[in-house]
Amino acid sequence: MSKWALPEYIADVLPPEARRIEKLRRLVQDRFRVHGYELTLPPLLEYVDSLFTGTGHDMELSTFKLVDQLTGRTMGLRADITPQVARIDAHLLNREGVTRLCYCGPVLHTLPAGLAATREPLQIGAEVYGHAGIEADIEIQSLLLEVLGQAGVTARLDLGHVGVFRALATAAGIGREAGERLFSLLQAKDVPAIGEATADLAEPVREALRRLPRLYGGPEVLAEARHALPDLPQIHAALDDLDVLSRSIKGAAISVDLAELRGYSYHSGVVFAAYADGVPNAIARGGRYDEVGRAFGRARAATGFSLDLRELARLSPEEPACEGILAPWSEDAALKRRIGQLRRDGEIVVIALPGHDKASWEPCCNRELRAAGGDWVVVPIN
Repeated sequence: MSKWALPEYIADVLPPEARRIEKLRRLVQDRFRVHGYELTLPPLLEYVDSLFTGTGHDMELSTFKLVDQLTGRTMGLRADITPQVARIDAHLLNREGVTRLCYCGPVLHTLPAGLAATREPLQIGAEVYGHAGIEADIEIQSLLLEVLGQAGVTARLDLGHVGVFRALATAAGIGREAGERLFSLLQAKDVPAIGEATADLAEPVREALRRLPRLYGGPEVLAEARHALPDLPQIHAALDDLDVLSRSIKGAAISVDLAELRGYSYHSGVVFAAYADGVPNAIARGGRYDEVGRAFGRARAATGFSLDLRELARLSPEEPACEGILAPWSEDAALKRRIGQLRRDGEIVVIALPGHDKASWEPCCNRELRAAGGDWVVVPIN
């Protein structure tokens, strides 16, 4: 094996892709800023006691662990930034009322999410804390669609609500172990296995659980669900929330999936995922996770979303080649003033170091500075 070979599903980001990623990072963070979201930068690693708090076993399996040489305690390289931001809101900022936070940084996964996925996503996201009403869910989902639209990606929004499954599990008296197994079957939409797993349950919960994987489609599925599911207050409240969202969210096709339970271990209400045409996996995910703050000692209503900037860059329209300006190496004062002014105007100006052919600069320059009539003017490179 070559000494410079990288681990599987880990890759360098080369200049063209890095340029697209950085442009998107600035674009997305600017959208967050104008909506009032404050940037926070959690650490890359933490003690696992804090890192796994409130997230269930899924996070633990996804996290690389190591021993802190200073304390001997086990630390983890974060696999998700969202719980870290929840800790900051609940334990460090400790504000009353609504807090809006955003973040961007690398995360590391023990296993890739798919055959073409990286184990080192560049995660960016936004979170709203302190408002339990549906208005926060509308805001965060609308912000996600705005960000995707700015990036040139048309998305479909898939809505779900973990409250439906929780209400059915509670009504049936399903224990934790059986609930986790049934959750996995529902997530996989394994209808035959769901039938076997619910064989001993009483009606109407048994039939409701078997029908959940089929309650998928447009917003009209909500009306079907009201007739098909038991008359439980928690289910009515969940369907009411989804109905409001399906009518309030603009800018994307809306679908409903009542078996969508990804993140069930820490999500507490509405969950959602954004999909793009031709891409099998979700390009963004989010939802409400009111119970995570409680694990940090302060219960806080919370909802948010995150996505991988590397994946978003891959889906965004191709950019034109770098349109820089090539300037000759010179001590000429007028040339230096002209270069300075062009850079202040936002232009890329590359100084050609002596001894190199002009063709070597072509990947990043399509124009050049030439002396003309006692001035320096920008002209196309032939």
